[in-house]
Amino acid sequence: MLQLIINILTPILGGMGVSSADVETYVHNCAGYIYALLAIILVAIAVAIGAHWLAKKGDRHLWRWGAGLTAVVAVVVIGNLVVFGPLYSTVSILVNVRGSVSDASRAASEEIIGRVGDEGFVLAENDDDLLPLPAETTSLNVFGWASTVPIYGGTGSGAADMSNATGVLDSLHDAGYATNDTLTQLYTSYRDTRALLETGTIGFTDWTLPEPTADAYTDEVLDEAKEFSDTAVVVLARSGGEGQDLPTDMKAVIDGDYAKMADTVAGGNQRYSYFNAEYTNNGDYDDFEAGEHYLQLSRTEKDMLQIVNDNFSQVIVLINSNNTMELGWLDDYPSIKSVLLAPGTGQNAMGALGRILSGEVNPSGHTVDMFVNDLTATPAYNNYGNFTYTNVDDLVEQYTAADPGFQGVLGRVSYNEGIYVGYRYYETAHDDAVEGFDYDAAVRYPFGYGLSYTDFTHDITAFNADGDEVQVTVTVTNTGDVAGKDVVELYSTPPYTDGGIEKASVNLVDFAKTELLDPGATQAIDFVIPKEELASYDSSALKTADGGYVLEAGEYTISARSDSHTVLDSETFTVDADVDYSAQGRTSDFETATNRFEDYSAGGVTYLSRAGGFANYDEATAAPSAEDLTMTEEEKAFIDSYSVANYNPADHEDPDAVMPTTGARGDLSLRDMTGLAYDDEQWEQLLDQLTVAEMSELVAVGGFQTVGIGSIDKRATLDSDGPAGLNDWVIGVMGTPYPAEVLIAQTWNTELAGEVGGGIAQEYADAHIYGWYGPAMNTHRTAFGGRNFEYYSEDGVLAGKLASATTNAAAARGVYGYIKHFVMNDQEINRCTLLQTYATEQTMREIYMKPFEIVVKNRAEGPYAVMSSFNFIGNRYAGANADLLNGVLRDEWGFEGMVLTDWYGSYGYQITMDSVLNGNDIMLGMGSQARSEIENPDSPTMVTALRQASKNVLYTVANSGNYTVETDDGGLDRLTTMAIVIDVATGLLCVGAMTAVVLRWRSKRAKARASAE
Repeated sequence: MLQLIINILTPILGGMGVSSADVETYVHNCAGYIYALLAIILVAIAVAIGAHWLAKKGDRHLWRWGAGLTAVVAVVVIGNLVVFGPLYSTVSILVNVRGSVSDASRAASEEIIGRVGDEGFVLAENDDDLLPLPAETTSLNVFGWASTVPIYGGTGSGAADMSNATGVLDSLHDAGYATNDTLTQLYTSYRDTRALLETGTIGFTDWTLPEPTADAYTDEVLDEAKEFSDTAVVVLARSGGEGQDLPTDMKAVIDGDYAKMADTVAGGNQRYSYFNAEYTNNGDYDDFEAGEHYLQLSRTEKDMLQIVNDNFSQVIVLINSNNTMELGWLDDYPSIKSVLLAPGTGQNAMGALGRILSGEVNPSGHTVDMFVNDLTATPAYNNYGNFTYTNVDDLVEQYTAADPGFQGVLGRVSYNEGIYVGYRYYETAHDDAVEGFDYDAAVRYPFGYGLSYTDFTHDITAFNADGDEVQVTVTVTNTGDVAGKDVVELYSTPPYTDGGIEKASVNLVDFAKTELLDPGATQAIDFVIPKEELASYDSSALKTADGGYVLEAGEYTISARSDSHTVLDSETFTVDADVDYSAQGRTSDFETATNRFEDYSAGGVTYLSRAGGFANYDEATAAPSAEDLTMTEEEKAFIDSYSVANYNPADHEDPDAVMPTTGARGDLSLRDMTGLAYDDEQWEQLLDQLTVAEMSELVAVGGFQTVGIGSIDKRATLDSDGPAGLNDWVIGVMGTPYPAEVLIAQTWNTELAGEVGGGIAQEYADAHIYGWYGPAMNTHRTAFGGRNFEYYSEDGVLAGKLASATTNAAAARGVYGYIKHFVMNDQEINRCTLLQTYATEQTMREIYMKPFEIVVKNRAEGPYAVMSSFNFIGNRYAGANADLLNGVLRDEWGFEGMVLTDWYGSYGYQITMDSVLNGNDIMLGMGSQARSEIENPDSPTMVTALRQASKNVLYTVANSGNYTVETDDGGLDRLTTMAIVIDVATGLLCVGAMTAVVLRWRSKRAKARASAE
């Protein structure tokens, strides 16, 4: 019976984003109520039937009505018990909150998004100055099926409603261009929707790239097109989404082998859905050959490009991709003159296309990742993706039995490339003249690259490196003929000793976007760079006792560049002696940073080193060996001790812990705490009023909400997805779809990023939601990351400064952004499989923690929050890692706020007690998973941790718009009111109906007696 209910509800709730495991959990949690209800209904039916034999004729209807109405009352009573019991946390947020986004906020968002497009599109190539198009060009042939259904964003938490978004053709028409209707009809009749957007859920992806085959372009079609215009625009698109990374073998997807991975890798575990995908060929041939990946051209796309190349001499290519594609093929088609890079454009950023083509807007976007010609040759490629331990069948068997959320494997990934991510490797290999390395052959576009319709000079006009700071002034002059904006990019080149602390030769340290400069105009931009930000982290303890930041002696170059490769001007300064910050501390740290992770995060991996011109490249970047995928018995035992199956709370007791006060009488409410400092003594008084049960529910039930607490008069509050703006599928409120973070990052404009944050936050506030699951700020470790669209860049400084501006603007409106996913959630494959992620502490701190560090250390007034990540750091779950969440985040960086897990699906390792004991305050779930509950409520250790976690949650909420903007209306909430109305109405109807039945029965009996007399 329960399975039948699960089978019925799974597709219904699955469409709302609820996993099958959660549906199963909800049903099983309500099993007792379901069986009781069935029993009552069966009894009522039995009574109704039995009345035929047990009751007198004339009395039977009394029995039947009584049984039926009793069953109705029982249904309502049980419904109350379920709604205000196991399903309360879910139902309450569906019913209690009703909000909408105002028209004014939507209009403001669209204005901001339009400017993101104007400043974010990258002009990558412009041979013969094809763009802007001359005024006499008024008609365009637009080729490529993606021209009719472009990519606006991605799928999963970063998805949004794009049904009314501005498309490619809309943009061109708005700019006054006519487009070839015959071509458009050719594409729309071929297919009118994008399968990726239709079916691109967390559990399944259709990677099909619809494109009519070459025979669709008949002589008649091409002759008409050539007569229509001599200029063609070709649109090519790629995207991804949450839950799956981009395929690296498209032939396997086509053949169906890819989709069988749940069987071949995970023993048939249906929750292992990272490869659940398909692809439909466009013709009677395969679109991809064996080993070709999704970011290469399909055969059908190549055929179309050849046709366009052969028939038109002026071709513009729009790369509408959230992931960096291989673009070496551009050289194969001489007619391609101009290339624009336009990642997911959200509601209306695509409008920039027409404005840029016409010259109304001068493009000023710059790349946020290096574009390389062979994505399979990057240092990270061989150690990215699907790697699982091969000797853990015993653990798999246990975890499968203990936890329905377990996905059938234990995953592993190692960041062998170390700090040499993206441009850091390619620029360093070039600068070191590494044997056999050809920069021009390897790189299509450098990091930070972008062209303009005008020219600029960048001159360092002031420079002072005395003291603890480097002060730099860069003066930008527009030397061209049209107005435009440009990006000032400052890079550091530190001294490097062969075999010493690892350092890239080029490192972004700061940037700024100019204002709109007229021809001949100049702007001086001042930068102040603390020298401690130029230090490197010595995780190998080459110059420190136990790791730490070191500013090594030697010559440092600060260069102004047009991109990571092209120096425009530079200055140098010298550090006379090593500065060991592990001894004296950095001024930006509250506690000195030394090694916290290295012993268990490095994992015995051979990491890429610059020594000897990357002499160990082949060894370091090789795929994992059989030994790497064999877990030691010691590691197995450690992992197992933190599993859902075998975690023992008693093993984590502090014998010196003292039971704190709980449930004390007091008159403080949460509203009284708004504006008080984190260490104000009144917090302790408020916390004394909380009961253990209240704290336990607060931390366990944090899925899109924080629960209400009666003892301190705390209202229930809402949180919501996502990185692309308000996307609350729970209560059905959708905001304006903002562009992919990649496009926002391509603006290189922190002021504009702040406007994005403010615009998103205002829409949240309109809907009375003050917790935002965004921005996402993980790193583009490779181009194949499924969620690269919702992460900014391969560079942490760029990501961090943009995210800082965004979250500060949101906080100013009372909205706390959960900066996510902390940390190293840089791939989707195996993300929930106890994914042991190995990296040096230097790599963690300099690359993957960097954006989070920038946001936390530069936070303005207002509420802030953090979302931890699914993966493990070495052998410890990031969402229960005290070194990360307390040691670094709070002790070193000074974070004051709450930490939330990513979705609490249990997965064999998520345990509320473990998380709370180690700095993760609240679970993104409904408290319904295997070990969601606090199992040791009498433990002084556990209650002390609950108290601290509760404080972090309450401090965040009290200083959010829930209390700084919203007012207390008083009275009953909507759910309670509805329940009372339903209960009273049901009671009155049942009493009334039964009264009528009894009166009718008595009337009949009276008439019968009268007749008898």
